[in-house]
Amino acid sequence: MNIYQLFVRTFGNKNKDVVFDGDKSQNKCGTFVDIDNRALNALKALGITHIWLTGVIRHSSMTSYPELGIKSTNPLITKGKAGSPYSIMDYYDIDPDLVVNPQDRMAEFEDVVARIHEKGMKVIMDFIPNHLAREYKSLCKPYDVEEFGECDNKNVSFSKDNNFYYCPNQEFVVPCQQSALAESLQFHEFPAKASGNDVFSPSPSVNDWYDTVKLNYGVDYQNNNRCFEPIPNTWYKMLDIMTYWCEKGVDGFRVDMAEMVPVEFWRWSINMLRENYEPIMIAEIYQPHLYKEFIYAGFDYLYDKVGLYNTLENIYRYGQRADTITNVWNSLQGLGDVMLRFMENHDELRLASEHFVGDAFKALPAVAMAALMNRGPFMIYNGQESGEDAKGAPGFSGDDGRTSIFDYAVMPKHQNWMSDGKFDGNDFTDEQKQLFAFYSKLLNFRLNSAAINKGAFYDLMWVNPWYSNFDPQYVYAFLRYHDEDRLLVVINFNLNESRYCQVKISDDALEYMNLQPNGQMLTAVDVMTGEEIQYNINEIGTKGIEMNLKPADVKILKL
Repeated sequence: MNIYQLFVRTFGNKNKDVVFDGDKSQNKCGTFVDIDNRALNALKALGITHIWLTGVIRHSSMTSYPELGIKSTNPLITKGKAGSPYSIMDYYDIDPDLVVNPQDRMAEFEDVVARIHEKGMKVIMDFIPNHLAREYKSLCKPYDVEEFGECDNKNVSFSKDNNFYYCPNQEFVVPCQQSALAESLQFHEFPAKASGNDVFSPSPSVNDWYDTVKLNYGVDYQNNNRCFEPIPNTWYKMLDIMTYWCEKGVDGFRVDMAEMVPVEFWRWSINMLRENYEPIMIAEIYQPHLYKEFIYAGFDYLYDKVGLYNTLENIYRYGQRADTITNVWNSLQGLGDVMLRFMENHDELRLASEHFVGDAFKALPAVAMAALMNRGPFMIYNGQESGEDAKGAPGFSGDDGRTSIFDYAVMPKHQNWMSDGKFDGNDFTDEQKQLFAFYSKLLNFRLNSAAINKGAFYDLMWVNPWYSNFDPQYVYAFLRYHDEDRLLVVINFNLNESRYCQVKISDDALEYMNLQPNGQMLTAVDVMTGEEIQYNINEIGTKGIEMNLKPADVKILKL
């Protein structure tokens, strides 16, 4: 499974004349129509199987649509002109920014889902269960659905069937850094509600999720009680929302901050949902001690952020040893195949940004490691394949190495691939063509390799210590194999220096791969270049497989 995170607002934005902190009329916005057959054909050819449509549910925004009854949200509690896609205004609605005809926004969403399905790919969308916007008001909910908070007892901080947590008799206080706006604007919320990142105070800071309100699933945080019987009201509301989108043809959900919602809810809701549907469930989760619980609750895949991603980031930014990657698979205790691997998403730094690697090519060792280590899914973020570097400050977001999700922003490097909607890469530089070719070859190889899709993993670091002709400070080697499909992967994380290696393969690894030390010659074919090299199989365990690794080199050898 190869997932492409597609942030609709920026993916199709062809505008090249953007202004700082510009509104939609100035900086424009991508739409579902931009995800046309040309774009989808290009994504499929790239090796994509699943498209995560990001930011599609209507959320806080300073853009109004009065003809639809949609007002702009209060700037005091809106992050950026375009607003945060995780500050949900209506769980049953599509964001009107993302369509050509706002009154037909649901039909345009259903059309893009149908186009993706016609190309043989699947659709994943965000489900944001932990919090919603402070000014949430559904315009599109079914008539028999009760509004969030409509029947809450606001005189208590917690009640099992309240949808929100309250600070009784206290007014919400806008963060002080917003005081310049507060001189001309006002926002009143009484009683104040707890903020989305578990701030049970009427005065969140500017660094908190002050634009959102925490949803109540029956957990009384202040008294450390969990009240789940009978089923809390919020549980039914959120199950109804997931069911609604499954009926629209969505194939799965990337669940935002799944760990901030009690696992008991997931066990109940996923079981209920799968009585009629089979959605792919991906949990954004950062607490390894909860991994098994969330898998047992019904999630198919979990974010591998604190494991592999952070380890690779530390190797690049802080000089951590390459052989510490071994600790990642060891710590997962057999869960490697359910981990979603990535090196970019909307929360993380762009690899090509000067805040991270600063060079898209030097980042390829990490990309290859994340893509080839296990059988689980691998994800790239739109623009990654084109070397997007998120240079400059677009507005609310500063120059922080991330493509803004709060502003009407663009991706200039991505626009070269988009090539005014043709998606033929005609505007690519020569370097971008090489980078794109690497991603295309890697992603398609993942789809077609039995060793990657079905095969076992064997870490070679124990048999290649530092005192041999091997450098575990910078070089990592492992095997993937299934039947006759055998791969040796060797990666040099030294970005500036070459490394000569003799990579040994132990006798038991040869036995696992059904290779016998019978004196015959073994052919190793470089998957990326097609180069063939002959080795005496009897010498692999002693002399090893010799190779010269260039700086930031990736060798994928088919044995």
